Amino acid sequence: MKVPFRVDLSGKVVAITGAGGVICSEFARALAECGAKVALLDINYDAAKKFADEIGDNALAVKCNCLDKADIERAKDEINAKLGKVNFLINGAGGNNSRATTDNEYMTPDLEGAKDFFALEESGLKFVFDLNITSAFLVTQVFAKDMVKTGGNIINVSSMNAFSPLTKIPAYSAAKAGISNFTQWLAVHFAPCRIRCNAIAPGFFVTNQNRGLLFNEDGTPTARTGKILNATPMRKFGEISDLIGCLLWLADDSASGFVTGTVIPVDGGFSAYSGV
Repeated sequence: MKVPFRVDLSGKVVAITGAGGVICSEFARALAECGAKVALLDINYDAAKKFADEIGDNALAVKCNCLDKADIERAKDEINAKLGKVNFLINGAGGNNSRATTDNEYMTPDLEGAKDFFALEESGLKFVFDLNITSAFLVTQVFAKDMVKTGGNIINVSSMNAFSPLTKIPAYSAAKAGISNFTQWLAVHFAPCRIRCNAIAPGFFVTNQNRGLLFNEDGTPTARTGKILNATPMRKFGEISDLIGCLLWLADDSASGFVTGTVIPVDGGFSAYSGV
């Protein structure tokens, strides 16, 4: 891939969770292009393996259940043996679930058959919180042990939902707000260990997870897409490449060495726009 600018990440060993997905696989490509050794962790090993093979010799695919601490520790042992100690972690595993998503934006008591707030499933709520919050907590517990004595870098993936909750997805919005808060907590806690902790908060990007919400089967935009673009001053969805510059800046200790505890929006102005 073509990176917007090049930083020297030789000597960096990066563990990236959720690396079988659209965003974090591109993160892996960019970091590898700048000289890092990258471990692509995902519960979907085939997806991670596909991207690791495309990246080349400095990439390793590792099957990992980020909700199973013993499996995370096994993954860390594999990475340590093949690539070395991890000094850079990206917590990218996350997502939403239909069991924690309402059909309508607003409560309408007279509308029968719609899945409203009261119909949301407890199992869905717990799944979304585990997938986003618990996974980041457990993965950081395991991998930060490699960094405590030598320093390191942790980047979490937050969301626009962390700034202002979107309609229909209460669990995901709350979980991403938790990721932002957890990022700040980690930054303070690990500051004496020279471990920087920041988060990137993407605006609206088309991914495999949200494509069905943004486009109809015939490829036309949904009503939700119209609302999103109307609330995004740049009037477009982001491209994954739009995230890479922010990633590389945070990855480079010489460029952002005094930056920790931040949550950086990359959103085309969405978080700055009041609607009027």
